[in-house]
Amino acid sequence: MLTINLIREKRDFISERLKIKNFNSEEILDKILELDSRRREIQSESDTAQAEMNRISKEIGSLMMQNKKSEADSAKENTYRLKEEIKSLGEQLGRIDSELREEIIRLPNLPHESVAGGSSPEDNVKVREGGKMPAVSGDTLPHWDLIKKYDIIDFDLGNKLTGAGFPVYKGKGAKLERSLISFFLDEGVRAGYTEVIPPIVVNEDSGFGTGQLPDMEGQMYHLTLDDFYLIPTAEVPVTNIYRDVILNAEDLPLKNIAYTPCFRREAGSWGAHVRGLNRLHQFDKVEIVQIAHPDHSYTALDEMVSHVESLVNKLELPYRIMRLCGGDMSFTSALTYDFEVWSGAQERWLEVSSVSNFESFQANRLKCRFREKGIKQTRLAHTLNGSALALPRIVAALLENNQTGTGIRIPQALIPYTGFEMID
Repeated sequence: MLTINLIREKRDFISERLKIKNFNSEEILDKILELDSRRREIQSESDTAQAEMNRISKEIGSLMMQNKKSEADSAKENTYRLKEEIKSLGEQLGRIDSELREEIIRLPNLPHESVAGGSSPEDNVKVREGGKMPAVSGDTLPHWDLIKKYDIIDFDLGNKLTGAGFPVYKGKGAKLERSLISFFLDEGVRAGYTEVIPPIVVNEDSGFGTGQLPDMEGQMYHLTLDDFYLIPTAEVPVTNIYRDVILNAEDLPLKNIAYTPCFRREAGSWGAHVRGLNRLHQFDKVEIVQIAHPDHSYTALDEMVSHVESLVNKLELPYRIMRLCGGDMSFTSALTYDFEVWSGAQERWLEVSSVSNFESFQANRLKCRFREKGIKQTRLAHTLNGSALALPRIVAALLENNQTGTGIRIPQALIPYTGFEMID
């Protein structure tokens, strides 16, 4: 959430930057500044009335001591009138504050200066690529055929138990999934992240804090009876650990890693590109989160990108790193790098991770602040997160890229976790 001070001081700058995200903010910004002006006027009236009431209250005691009862009674009447006026002004302020907040939360985060304009994934900028492309032959099968051939993931059974997009992993498929989770967690802990196991349902305040609520795209599963939400990513509960917290600057950065199931409605998804593991309603993901000092958050972002790159390298997957253009970025992000791995059978790139710096946008919603040593005033922290990694498309790429005539080869780094070298 952008701060009112920033909007007040840099209205035209904000308007120009948001055009990079293809967002027309003119009407909203005008409304915000109009509401802010009214709010400050009413606050001034309230402060004046409060000061006058305080002055009269002090006079009443003096008048009573001087036996000037009629003047004291008149003064009391004035204080009653001023109290009602202050109450009315307070109610007006409450309504305006609420309306002002609703307008401000409609504004997306400002993109970083390095973000290019564009409207679709085709306008994203390739940063670098790595890994060896798999050999493809006429016998190469897509993962949805491989999982049936080796009986490791069952979509029909998942559809029976729940519905489409809820697969059942079994046998070596279940072991591969669990092994990947453990591998990602262990790698994160070795990189200095503290593991946490958060709830997979959150309240509305948590959803608002990280920007998933209001849910403008209808992606969240809402448990209406309790007014809870199934998490779409561990980013939500993990980042909200630091909601309404004042941290010490010397403790930054704070680094957490968490595995959770994730739930997304994926409203409107259809077509061949969502077949099999390409898009699910429930999936496993390991997430890394950092709370960083504003002066060092882009160093933290580079570190997180390097960490994710190390994972795909160790899994022996061909990959590329893309810096997202303005039109392909999320509402909350200032700068995002996407990781894509090559799918040998589908012959296309699959997104498996987004690593983002949100700067102070989430922190302002969360009221996540820090204090420098010896300084009383607090500042908003910067928040960052990234998938390290999301499992479904990683599994799809591993299955497709490592298929042989005798089975599916397991990457060397995973063998200590799976206990087997081949799915056959």
